[in-house]
Amino acid sequence: MTTTAAARHAELVGAARRGEPLALERLLQAASPDIRRYARRHCLLSDVDDAVQETLIALTRHVGKLREVAAFAGWLARIVQRECLRLTRQVLRHEPQDEAVLASWLTHSEDEALRLDLGKALSALPEHYREIVLLRDFAECSIEEVATHLELSIAATKSRLHRARTATRELLLRGVLAEQSQPRG
Repeated sequence: MTTTAAARHAELVGAARRGEPLALERLLQAASPDIRRYARRHCLLSDVDDAVQETLIALTRHVGKLREVAAFAGWLARIVQRECLRLTRQVLRHEPQDEAVLASWLTHSEDEALRLDLGKALSALPEHYREIVLLRDFAECSIEEVATHLELSIAATKSRLHRARTATRELLLRGVLAEQSQPRG
């Protein structure tokens, strides 16, 4: 956020905290691009719109509780991160029988179909997840090389890689279950 944008947000936040409806409306409009950018960075692609909507609702409800106007950008980013985490947790909940479905699909699918489905799943990942999977699993970089490239600690790299692989697996599973639920003609 630029200094000018931060100053504009500070004025709007102050007015919104005082309960001025027009200021709140303008604040929501001004903050939406930042919220969307944060959500694209932290959410699965399919969850971005939901995260933005829920963050705008939280902003509307809780802007009056914000203690320091200068903390607005960090406060807003944290709301987006929490919302993305909540949405990701919902996605990652799946039924135990889904494991058997995925195993069967992996065993019985053609290589080309597997490649296409994996490509779709990877393209749906947030950029920071896609990048770590590509570096580790496709470029076959070591954890240390990936950590250096991404400027992360080894622990953070391992954690992000695990979350990225879990999200990829879930996206694959969703695709398989959606495909199986479609009527065959």
